[in-house]
Amino acid sequence: MRLDDILYTQGFGTRRICAGLIQHGWVRVPGVAMPEPGTELDPEGLVFEVQGQRWVYRARAYVLLHKPAGYECSHKPSAWPSIYTLLPAPLRQRPVKGAALQGVQAVGRLDQDTTGALLLSDDGQFIHRLSSPRHHVPKVYEVTAKHPVDATQVQRLLAGVVLDDDPQPVRAAACEATGTNTLRLTLTEGKYHQVKRMVAAVGNRVEALHRSRIGDLALPEDLPPGQWRWLDADDLRRVGYLAPGGKK
Repeated sequence: MRLDDILYTQGFGTRRICAGLIQHGWVRVPGVAMPEPGTELDPEGLVFEVQGQRWVYRARAYVLLHKPAGYECSHKPSAWPSIYTLLPAPLRQRPVKGAALQGVQAVGRLDQDTTGALLLSDDGQFIHRLSSPRHHVPKVYEVTAKHPVDATQVQRLLAGVVLDDDPQPVRAAACEATGTNTLRLTLTEGKYHQVKRMVAAVGNRVEALHRSRIGDLALPEDLPPGQWRWLDADDLRRVGYLAPGGKK
């Protein structure tokens, strides 16, 4: 693959911009003394630098972000900063064939005041699989409630509560009190403000909400709020996905 095409697929700008970066000497490739836009390289596993930024070629982007409070999961936020401002420009600019938006997209959304694990990708199949309720990917939430959590509330959440937009009861896949005012809630579908509305339906109120796990992938303790990291093949298996283009 041509070097300018490699840069383009990774989100470093239009092909003209990528060619300019190379021609001005701002792109370094190990083993290539003076790369040109047309330099042919094997992209698989290729490591290069663009204006001092180290980058590893990836045909698809799979990212885990520790979402902090005070950010909206939107490209056009209404009142708070966008989560996409927490990502480097190449991830925001990656070309996505046939998509209305470029760059990685969030797999579902977290409210602006909700923190924790958020996946992003430019792989439409991955986004669909992880966000579709029919695949039943469990998502674990740590809930801090305003009032003490009792056994009756836990049992009602497990048995199912009715929300105002759906006559069918919505059940937690798992639920347990983890403290006087805290509980761990596992869901396999995602409705609007679902955790907050479920907790309200049993007579309590969510004061703080944190998503700690998606599938078998736990949010790493060493990943601070506002930081992100790439997902590797083991991570993708933990969320029930085989990449690239895999199905499970």
